[in-house]
Amino acid sequence: MEVSRIENLPPPPGIISSIKAGFDVIASHITAIFLPLLLNLFLWLGPRLQFGTLYKSIESDMVTIWQAGQIPANDIETMLDAYNRAAQSFNLFGLMRTLPVGISSLFTPNQGAFTTPLGDPTVLQVTGLSLPLWFILLILIGWVGGAFYFRNVAWAALAEKITAAGSFRLVIQTIMVSILCNLILITIAVPVFLILFVAIQINALLANLIVLFMALGSAWVFVPLFFWAHGVFLNRQNVLTSMLSSIQLTRFTLPTSSLFVLTIFLLSYGLNFLWRIPSLDSWLTLLGIFGHSFVTTALLAGSFIYYHDMNAWVQAVLEKLRPNNILKQA
Repeated sequence: MEVSRIENLPPPPGIISSIKAGFDVIASHITAIFLPLLLNLFLWLGPRLQFGTLYKSIESDMVTIWQAGQIPANDIETMLDAYNRAAQSFNLFGLMRTLPVGISSLFTPNQGAFTTPLGDPTVLQVTGLSLPLWFILLILIGWVGGAFYFRNVAWAALAEKITAAGSFRLVIQTIMVSILCNLILITIAVPVFLILFVAIQINALLANLIVLFMALGSAWVFVPLFFWAHGVFLNRQNVLTSMLSSIQLTRFTLPTSSLFVLTIFLLSYGLNFLWRIPSLDSWLTLLGIFGHSFVTTALLAGSFIYYHDMNAWVQAVLEKLRPNNILKQA
């Protein structure tokens, strides 16, 4: 009876088939890549928002504080050089790429200074008063844009199987998911770095072993976080219900789901090297931007399909394993 019950279980969704389905969906709904395409073009050809002038205004005060702390002159010079380079290259507009829900982007805030086919971009400078306002505004834009991006991709991937939620509700839930997710990551990161710092002071081998064990256990953290927002967009769940659904999915499918998340990460991260081959002052970068926008959107669609199908599979398995069903089969 036990063998028969196991043999009758439906096969779980495949990783490759889910990713392939995501590519097929986006190829049929190419407009889903509009938001990442627009963000990439803005970060490439648009103006830069930097804090170089603000840094210069407080540089002398920083040096005074470091000297009062008896920091060696060589170390001060090294830090000044690093801060100068960061102030001249960091683009605050890159903060619109938010995690875990956000519009995918090929360009990072610390992309560095570069010339575009249109020439040197316009550089805007923030002030001490406007910096926190810009910070809040850009992250808020990223959250709102991410909510619409995820909704469009989810709708394109599973239009016949889901009921779309209202835009306002999705934006609110997206903001809550993003805030809670970042708080969880910060809460985990602080003790982890403290443990690693203490371990390095004791023994380098001990620190490497701790890193290894943490890497093995990280799947229990990153896989649920990866799927945390999916229930919001597919099942109209609130942030807490979606979190519990993600944890349940991870509990029953951890090996397969971990491999799926790893595959998504490797494809996205690895192909970024290909998209960045053209020089940023060449119009060939348009090919990289289009490729990045298409692939990342297709991978996101594949993750929605995998989440939906895997949840259906888990429910089917649990239904078959219920005592009443076992007695009927017996």
